[in-house]
Amino acid sequence: MTHVRKAVFPVAGMGTRFLPATKSVPKEMLPLVDRPLIQYAVDEARAAGIEEFIFVSAAGKGALEDYFDTAAALEATLKAKGKTDALRAIEPARMPEGALTILRQANALGLGHAVRQARNLIGDDPFAVLLPDDVIMSDKGALAQMIEAHRSTGGHMVATMDVPRKATSAYGVLDVSHQDGRVLHARGMVEKPRPDVAPSTQAVVGRYILDPCIFDRLAHIGPGAGGELQLTDAINADAQTAGICGYQFEGERFDCGSITGFVQATAAFALARADLRPALTTFLQDRTQPLELSA
Repeated sequence: MTHVRKAVFPVAGMGTRFLPATKSVPKEMLPLVDRPLIQYAVDEARAAGIEEFIFVSAAGKGALEDYFDTAAALEATLKAKGKTDALRAIEPARMPEGALTILRQANALGLGHAVRQARNLIGDDPFAVLLPDDVIMSDKGALAQMIEAHRSTGGHMVATMDVPRKATSAYGVLDVSHQDGRVLHARGMVEKPRPDVAPSTQAVVGRYILDPCIFDRLAHIGPGAGGELQLTDAINADAQTAGICGYQFEGERFDCGSITGFVQATAAFALARADLRPALTTFLQDRTQPLELSA
């Protein structure tokens, strides 16, 4: 049994990059092939052994709660019509009774503030945080990989990937002291450093395993960059006590918080499916072949 059984999903963002679609549909409910974005993060958490799911949400996101609720009328109709494939398709959207808790973040005051909302539900065990915008394609889920490594390291752990040095200013970057396989022992993290002063090229992406002592830090640190409560600041404050490690996960990460990343993820996941790959490959080849020059 996993020692990490609870996970927090910050889903309160407005998704302004995807307007006008997100005017009425939460960004987390936008379909990536045939599943909403949030389903990929939930599936990854389930595969890692997570049993309790905590959504930190906001007003106007009722569709998230509806999606994971039981659709009794729909299921009854599908059963009556013998549509077993359709019944199987909606099974991943079902949550066991009591497994999902939805909290409201009244004001968007940063990732640290969102995580802090879950304090009374976490207890004294380490817990995971998954940012649904970061979709990771891998044979074994990134969170499952991290939980396995965290058994030995304890403390705070963040997922990392190597990025070009010129890209470090777009990420939180790990200050690595030494490496043990895929585990990176760190002095701390630097938020969006200039390439010439970045301590490494190990960028932090949206998977965390946190010791519950993080809540004490979040209760006492002040606002950071952008006037928001930064999770990075709280993790850094624990560097000498709880400790910080990065984990270089196996897999490919897509930034579905951007339109380009979302389209790339859609293509990648569609091409990975045997039922979609042939037709999509032909379509892309036809669309991307060079135009013939006229004589």
